[in-house]
Amino acid sequence: MGSTFSGIELGKRSIMAHTDAITTAGHNISNANTEGYSRQRVQMKEFDPLYKPDLERAERAGMIGQGIDTQSINRIRDELLDGRIVAQANQESYWQTRSDYYTMLEQIYNEPVDISIRSNMDKFWESWQELSMNPESQAARQAVVTRGVTLTDSIKNRWEGLSGVANIIDGDIEATMRQVNSITAQIAEVNGEIVRSKAMGDNPNDLLDRRDLLVDKLSQLINVTTDRRDSDEFEVHVDGKILVQGSVAREFALAPKFDDTGYSKLIWADTGSDAHFSGGKLGALVELRDVDIRKEIQSLNTMTMNFSDLVNDVHRNAVGANKVTGLDFFVQHSFVENANGNFDRDGDGELDTSYIFRFTGNNALDLQQQVGFEGVMKLSGANGDVEIPYYHTDTVETVIARINDSTSEVKAYLDKNNHLVLKGTTALHEENPDFVIRHVEDSGYFLAGYAGILRGAGEASAYDFAQADAVMALADGSQYAVSPVYNPSAYVEVNPAIRNDVMSVAAGYKDGNSGVATGDGRAAVEIAAIRNSQVMVGGLKTFDDYFADAVTNVGLMGEQAEMNLMSQNSIMDDLRGLRDSISGVNIDEELADILKFQHGYNAAAKFITVWDNLVDTVINRLGV
Repeated sequence: MGSTFSGIELGKRSIMAHTDAITTAGHNISNANTEGYSRQRVQMKEFDPLYKPDLERAERAGMIGQGIDTQSINRIRDELLDGRIVAQANQESYWQTRSDYYTMLEQIYNEPVDISIRSNMDKFWESWQELSMNPESQAARQAVVTRGVTLTDSIKNRWEGLSGVANIIDGDIEATMRQVNSITAQIAEVNGEIVRSKAMGDNPNDLLDRRDLLVDKLSQLINVTTDRRDSDEFEVHVDGKILVQGSVAREFALAPKFDDTGYSKLIWADTGSDAHFSGGKLGALVELRDVDIRKEIQSLNTMTMNFSDLVNDVHRNAVGANKVTGLDFFVQHSFVENANGNFDRDGDGELDTSYIFRFTGNNALDLQQQVGFEGVMKLSGANGDVEIPYYHTDTVETVIARINDSTSEVKAYLDKNNHLVLKGTTALHEENPDFVIRHVEDSGYFLAGYAGILRGAGEASAYDFAQADAVMALADGSQYAVSPVYNPSAYVEVNPAIRNDVMSVAAGYKDGNSGVATGDGRAAVEIAAIRNSQVMVGGLKTFDDYFADAVTNVGLMGEQAEMNLMSQNSIMDDLRGLRDSISGVNIDEELADILKFQHGYNAAAKFITVWDNLVDTVINRLGV
């Protein structure tokens, strides 16, 4: 039954409930500028009434109310909207990172016109043209050497610029990885605290806000999704793999890459398997370093190798004013000192691989001549060997074009002596070395007896680099060149022998007396003509194609990053604005609530005063 003092208890509950509401509103105002904070609301409910319907109920009016009670304090949050923000945030940071670094790359390519690689190469060609008109001039030879040195210096400067950006990105990758590991560890720790709090019947709003803020920060670094289906084991996934499960967090680590860059790759610390990311800052950094900048450096290396090789092809067959011949104008550092290109690739102490860059056949060919037989060549490609058929009605030019238009990582052309040349290009995949011919095979006789590169036809006579002394498969009299070191654009230079004696610059060819006829500038003309020749520079045709493609590619990629960043910023601004409208603190609203709850508090206090007077009348004034 009801108590004489029940009214005081009812008033007390009302005061406590309104106190909770006022305190919560004050908490909201205090955290109005706290990052990640969600406004909170007190959920009130009627206290259990007297005389519930049961068999022991008193014979009087039942369901007498006993006031109010605080049921819970909830944060105002839209979990569906949160999930969308987490899923979208990685794209914003992805494009932000790409935009920032492409700005740096554009600065490397936006060289002043008078000192750019292209202008220095134009001056180099002009110096050879001048030498062709004055083949006896020492000053013209000095100009060739000086401009050659200037050109190689500008090539090295561009490589250093690209390599410098790659080094910055590599350091950023390590720092970002450590940041990811730190955040995931914090999420796991907060998960444990949340589970313990909920087990005590509490509603840990501030801990939930902290976890959501950590997830938001993590979603900017890598592409993550969350799973809230199990309240005791909140999960974070990245690319379908569990990153955080409850109070357990997995970590990332670094492992050496099997190449000559000196960089490390990301792995899962617990399994050692490679870690891949398709978005976020970390995904953008890895892609920039291992794809974008690698491609730019490979393109520069390809231009450098083809440029120097074509100049050397003419120069070594020509004669200098001092009657010296056989000199390369440009020199590179070979990958290995072994004459056959043998290399210990797996580090077990035994030579097991052949690193060869160029094959030159021993037979002179005619571009317009029909080959007269058919077969299928197999040349190394990005994903296995590429089959290239040829037919008896094909001309030599057709077969060469078919090789160059294929997806193989081998290119072909005829040198100045009309001998077929095969060159290794840069490799698409990092596990394959650049400028290394990995496989050459011909079921017919185009590469064997006709061009004079392979010793024989068929699989048994194929060249394969995965063995020492693989050059034994080449035909007698054919020539080959050992592959250069990892970045030829970093090491190319004018031959010191030519720099020390400019009269070694070869402008003409031998006459019948093993000398050079007076006024012979044929070699200089041929070198100058390379400027506009249809040569293969990777997948491009001319050196002008290379320069146009290099600048255009960086500009377009930078523009793409900027446009996508603007789009993602707009999307995220809308999403965050919507979240703020739901979860953000409105100080005016909170002040209005405080006034409302204050009036409720005052009314409850007045009710207790009235009840106190009633009780005082019963106890002290009845006169019983």
